[in-house]
Amino acid sequence: MEKNLKDLEEKLKVTFKNRDFLKSALVHRSYLNEHKNFALDHNERLEFLGDAVLELVVTDYLYKNFQEAEGVLTNWRSSLVNRDQLAAASENLDLYRWLHMSRGEARDKNKKARSYILANTFEAVVGAIYLDQGYKTAEKFIRENLIVNLEKIIEEKSYIDPKTNFQEKAQELVGITPNYRVIAESGPDHNKRFIVGVYLEKELVAEGEGFSKQEAQTDAAAKGLLKKGWEDK
Repeated sequence: MEKNLKDLEEKLKVTFKNRDFLKSALVHRSYLNEHKNFALDHNERLEFLGDAVLELVVTDYLYKNFQEAEGVLTNWRSSLVNRDQLAAASENLDLYRWLHMSRGEARDKNKKARSYILANTFEAVVGAIYLDQGYKTAEKFIRENLIVNLEKIIEEKSYIDPKTNFQEKAQELVGITPNYRVIAESGPDHNKRFIVGVYLEKELVAEGEGFSKQEAQTDAAAKGLLKKGWEDK
């Protein structure tokens, strides 16, 4: 494990003073169910910390480098720190290779579940870097691995929220305000999955999946835009 962590530190461009922070960042909750004598905690507390550090670093960068209104900056920030962006950053760093989880979790082929785990791991690694190295090193890491994507987000206008977009198109083109209903939910409280439908009156346009109702609604709206052919209108 030590050799692996040296390899990972090279990828992260961070040499830890206390490697226990990095080790904990790579431990999924499920791993401890099968390894009850493992010396360290799972990564959820580090994830909680890393989420706050991410938001501050990204907010600080946007405030200092752009003159746009608050609403625009909020949309840009949301697009930078959403699950897909964080999961992609984790994939680029090959974090899944070092992640410790239960055998059942490791065998799960659900792409959304993997994406959720990867996004949380990225946040946990940010929290670990912040604890071990301080704000400046965490800021550098976030700039190099996440904020670099901002130009593409702005250019492709991917920061426009699918729910807002779908509602505007529905009202403009068919005169109906969409509504969302939970179709199903499953899983334990700490890892619930929701399936939500987006409706135009009684018509079920599309179903979305997510680890929160908001995430499932956003997924449903994005699929609804595609199904209706409204994404480019």
